[in-house]
Amino acid sequence: MTDYDVLRVFCAPNGGYGNELGVVREGSVLPDREDRQDLAAKLGFGETVFVDDPERGIIDVYTPTQRLSFADHSCVGVAWLLDVPELVTPAGAVGTRLDGEFTWIEARAEWAPPCVFHRYATAAEVDDLPVPPAGDWIYAWAWEDEPAGRIRARGFPGRGDGIDEIEATGAPALLLTERLGRALNITQGAGSQILTAPQPYGWVEIGGRVFLER
Repeated sequence: MTDYDVLRVFCAPNGGYGNELGVVREGSVLPDREDRQDLAAKLGFGETVFVDDPERGIIDVYTPTQRLSFADHSCVGVAWLLDVPELVTPAGAVGTRLDGEFTWIEARAEWAPPCVFHRYATAAEVDDLPVPPAGDWIYAWAWEDEPAGRIRARGFPGRGDGIDEIEATGAPALLLTERLGRALNITQGAGSQILTAPQPYGWVEIGGRVFLER
């Protein structure tokens, strides 16, 4: 088995929760895309990253079933791991910065895959939702404290690949931040935390805590 690290991204203040991420630091050991896809399927993480150039920050990202041109939680995790000023993805260059306990990336909302937003009246309604059938990528959310920008959310990718709900994912957060035009503090899944902030010229910052699991 190829060596890889496991990170948890968008963790809670106590270090819990977050979304697991596989990172193959030596991407050169698996240069073929088919082999990378096979490994991503075997590992079973929501996303697996192959680092092709650690100094320039060139990365390649896969879910268990497909290659991604951009992936938010992968970029946040690898930005923390490599500590480089930017990451290079097929979608474009992603700016990165470390700010205390938070790692931030700057990306464009249009790089995020489309999803269907379902807004609910209360956070309790979001908590009580069953997993929907496979189909649309659904992001369910409600205001916990609208003046403070605090949101309760859950993400259902609908891919039918065995990952029914993603504990923490920033792609819909990018889209929602652009739509609402304001900074957000999102609690997703069982307790993960995602921070966002709109930036000039269509860019959005997204940040979270990263921990090395193994």
